Amino acid sequence: MKGSVVLIIKPRTIPDELILLRLIRARNKVSEKTENQIVSLEKGYDGEKMFDQRMINLSLDCLIINDLLFETSNTHYQIDSLLITQPKIHIFEVKNYEGDYVLDGDSMRILSSGKEIKNPLLQLNRSVSLFRQFLQQQRLNFSVEGHLVFIHPEFYLYNAPPELPIIFPTQLDRFLKQLNTQSSKLIGKHQGLANKLLASHIKDSPYSLLPEYSYDEMEKGILCGRCGEGFMLSVDHLHYLTCEKCNFAENKETAILRSIEEFSLLFPNKRITTNAIYDWCKVINSKKTIRKLLQTNFKHVRFGNSSYFE
Repeated sequence: MKGSVVLIIKPRTIPDELILLRLIRARNKVSEKTENQIVSLEKGYDGEKMFDQRMINLSLDCLIINDLLFETSNTHYQIDSLLITQPKIHIFEVKNYEGDYVLDGDSMRILSSGKEIKNPLLQLNRSVSLFRQFLQQQRLNFSVEGHLVFIHPEFYLYNAPPELPIIFPTQLDRFLKQLNTQSSKLIGKHQGLANKLLASHIKDSPYSLLPEYSYDEMEKGILCGRCGEGFMLSVDHLHYLTCEKCNFAENKETAILRSIEEFSLLFPNKRITTNAIYDWCKVINSKKTIRKLLQTNFKHVRFGNSSYFE
C-alpha cells in the first residue's frame, strides 16, 4: 500500500536479565543451571530477532511495540510483540523451538525425550485474556487477536488442530501478506493506545532470576566490547586497548565508559568513585584518566569529606 507506514514504537533490546547473566558468566564461574538459563534466553532472543526481520515486510499502516510487561488484576504477563492496525490489535508469542514436539490436550512434550514443557498456547491465551481486561479497565474498545509463532525452520508439532492460533515457520510469510491486503489507516486513538501501553509497561521484570554473586568473586578488568568474553589488554603509549581473545581494538575512553555502565548494572548499590572504577577496570594505570572521564560524563556529588559520581 503506497504511503503506508510501519512505525516501531518500542524497538527490541537485549533483555536486562541476559545482559547481566552474560556479565556474570564472563567474570565468574556459573552453575550448569545458570548456563542453561543463558542458552535459553539467547535462543529466545535470537528467535524474536528473526521474527522482527520478517515483520519488516509489512506494508500497511501499523504500529509495532516489542517486549512489553504489564500487570493486570495483580498478575504479571509479557508480550513479545504487539501490532496495532486499524482493524485490530495482534499479540504475538514467539517461540524458537527446534525439533519435533507433540501436542496432547493442554500439554506439550518433546518427541525424542518425552519431556513435558510449558504449553505456550496456554501462555498466549492467558496474555490475551489479561490484555483484554486491561483494555476494558482503560475503557478502550479494540478487537484483540493472539498468535503463537514458531519461528525456527526445523520445528514440527504433531497433533496440532488447524483451528489453533498457531503460525508455523512456513506460514508466516502468507500471514504477513494477508495482513498487507487489509485496509489500515491509523488515527489519533491508535497513537493514544500506543502511548498508554508504553506508560503502563513495567521496566523491572519480576521474572528475572539471577544467581548470587559478589564483587570480590568477580574477575576485574574491562570486558571486550565485541566478543564480550575476553578481557582488554593495554598497549603501551597508545590510546586503545586490545582483546586478549578476539584481538578487537577499542578506544580506551569508550572501553572505560562501557565498563562503568557494567559496574552500575551489576552493583547498583555501589557508589561510582575514581578508586572503585580504577579497581574495577584494573588495566588502566592512571587514576587521572578515570577521574577526568567521570567528571566529563557524570554528575559529581559531594558527600561530607568524600564524593562520588552519578
